[in-house]
Amino acid sequence: MNPKIKVAAVSYLNTKPLLYGIEHNSIINDLEIVVDYPSKLAIHLQEGRIDIALLPVAAIPGIPGAHIVSDYGIAADGNVVSVAIFSQVPMEEIETVYLDYQSRTSVKLAQLLLEHHWKKQVTYKQASEHYIDYINGANAGVIIGDRALKQLHNFEYVYDLSAAWKDYTGLDFIFAAWVANKELPADFKARFNAANAEGLKHLGTVIAENPFPYYDLHTYYTENIRFRLDDDKKKGLAKFLEMIG
Repeated sequence: MNPKIKVAAVSYLNTKPLLYGIEHNSIINDLEIVVDYPSKLAIHLQEGRIDIALLPVAAIPGIPGAHIVSDYGIAADGNVVSVAIFSQVPMEEIETVYLDYQSRTSVKLAQLLLEHHWKKQVTYKQASEHYIDYINGANAGVIIGDRALKQLHNFEYVYDLSAAWKDYTGLDFIFAAWVANKELPADFKARFNAANAEGLKHLGTVIAENPFPYYDLHTYYTENIRFRLDDDKKKGLAKFLEMIG
């Protein structure tokens, strides 16, 4: 019997449509699903504990043999809403930025944009678990995922990082892609792709299964998140990897 292929993702709302497709497809019989923080997925893939991860793209250069294995992932072509710098003061008054410990890609993107787009020199602080409580005065913070959606109305200023990237480069942005560090059978990749695509046909069910009063998930899934990694998204990825290289 072939060993199951270990597939890892995060449990954020933005992954739910893709995971729904995988979990409701016959391919699930060939998989073992693992859930963890985005920043930990890279370590697991590097160490060979998993075979595929919905990986934050900033981690790709650090993993030998890493390559994208699906046409689906987490991307945006403007406001993504769930990845932003949150602040009670305008950008020009920010002095310190807390960096969310859950995602390397968002942190790298924030640092790039602060330096090149906003032309800001700030002090960076690694965020502790309750760092959102410390975002006040001249202290801002990068918040991602579901926590960001919950905070949208709690701060005077929300600087959407995908929208800022689009303003700065004119390009789309990929936050995470399905990445493997070993060759996988072509027929498996085709089935995996089809399962991802199938999930996007069931957004109504996904939304019903994940009640979320803080932000409209239909808007999130259809207007903010872009799940298909087309050529425009890949151009943005190439630019980002070049800038952090």
